[in-house]
Amino acid sequence: MRHYEIVFLVHPDQSEQVPGMLDRYKSVVETNGGSVHRSEDWGRLQLAYTIDKLHKAHYLLLNIECDAATLEELEGIFRFNDAILRHLIVRRSEAVSEPSIMLKRKEEKDERESRRTRPSDDSDSGKRRDDDSSKGESEDDAEKSSDDSESETESQEA
Repeated sequence: MRHYEIVFLVHPDQSEQVPGMLDRYKSVVETNGGSVHRSEDWGRLQLAYTIDKLHKAHYLLLNIECDAATLEELEGIFRFNDAILRHLIVRRSEAVSEPSIMLKRKEEKDERESRRTRPSDDSDSGKRRDDDSSKGESEDDAEKSSDDSESETESQEA
């Protein structure tokens, strides 16, 4: 059996069905005596160029070990599935099971975003204080204007 790396792009409207698709492809490989060494979901990413008037797609990666018949079956599934925009199958010399560079990059980006949101929570409370102080000033202005209008009505009555 040979080792293969498969990357395929799924239509962005079909993103909800991605876990089911991955399970289906894994079961095809495993029922034919193969094994899945790595399965990664890279999420929705910008395409380098438009495909069928789409600018984003859902990227998936599979590293599998299987025979030629199983690979042909998978390739037929990819070819006739309208939800799969593109697929690429590359033969590898050995099984790859460590996380890919794309997955590491995605995890780092998620980590940076989570760190960025934490300090902003503290700064929001500071903004609220500023907003509260400005409300206090506007309330004082409103009281002054109501006092002025009362004095005008008293002068009109006299």
